[in-house]
Amino acid sequence: MKLSRRQFGTTAAGAALALAYGKPGWAQSPLIIKYSHVVANDTPKGKGSLKFKELAEQYTGGKVKIEIYPNSSLYKDKEEIEALQLGSVQMLGPSTAKFAPLGAKEFEALDLPWLFKDDATYDKAMKGELGTWLFKKLESKGITGLAYWDNGFHMVSANRPLLATADFQGLKIRISGSKVADRYFRDLGSIPQIMAFSEVYQALQTGVVDGCENTPSNYVTQKFHEVQKHITVSYHAHLQYAVIVNSKFWNGMPADIRTQVDKAMNEATDYTNSIAQKENEDALAEIKKSGKTELHYLTPEQRKTWQTAMAPTYQWAKGRVGQEVLDVVAKQLDIKMN
Repeated sequence: MKLSRRQFGTTAAGAALALAYGKPGWAQSPLIIKYSHVVANDTPKGKGSLKFKELAEQYTGGKVKIEIYPNSSLYKDKEEIEALQLGSVQMLGPSTAKFAPLGAKEFEALDLPWLFKDDATYDKAMKGELGTWLFKKLESKGITGLAYWDNGFHMVSANRPLLATADFQGLKIRISGSKVADRYFRDLGSIPQIMAFSEVYQALQTGVVDGCENTPSNYVTQKFHEVQKHITVSYHAHLQYAVIVNSKFWNGMPADIRTQVDKAMNEATDYTNSIAQKENEDALAEIKKSGKTELHYLTPEQRKTWQTAMAPTYQWAKGRVGQEVLDVVAKQLDIKMN
């Protein structure tokens, strides 16, 4: 799908974009910011997005109106980034795996298995040197990074228990598009399948794919647990999103308005990341209570077996994401990558 700048339209958002491209038109108010993300409103990111809307409209005194489009209801997954670059949508909240096709493969280092010890470790890293370093990789693409949002750790599911690494053999596992995830599932003997988030439920229900990985909150809101008989609470990898904005739009916004919107984003980020762990704990309890799927937990020995099986991904990643980002990750997390 090719989008045109004509699609900016005559709305207040279009007027601001015209300003961003050096054209008159700021007189219209309120400024409408279209913000699209891929999950439901009742997930941590969904709630954070609504919090951002509330705060941005409050802090700007109504000069800004945020239109939230959850579940990729405005554009499909593959179209969102192009729409952002052209200005048809001003703000997005994609998973960081979406940046690799832009040439920013370094973001896929965040998908390495068993990388972050816990949510606090993730939060510190993304607010530190690592997060800043990665966002700079988007600047040449006309994209400005505003924040990283935590959505917790992945579980993995199928219609058979997944405890030994041999249990993965031959299974078609849905992934969001990360080449790192593709690699570690292949290391386990499964067959990764890239698929839009909005298509996963039906694919699981009909057997197009055998299983998937995702966070507890996403399993509940998307009802994945209703069409999977077994879930392993493995927490083998982390799922993070980045809130990004069209750079020309952002830089063309009056400084006083931009300052207040940025303040709202920072506070919404702290809110989102603070609730992510509790939301996932509650979702896990809801899955258990539903009785629709059986939860499994890895023993220390099983976890070690998984880690050993996935270890080749780290060596492979050097050629994919580059040594430089791996060095930044190692420094930030104080770990050895080899």
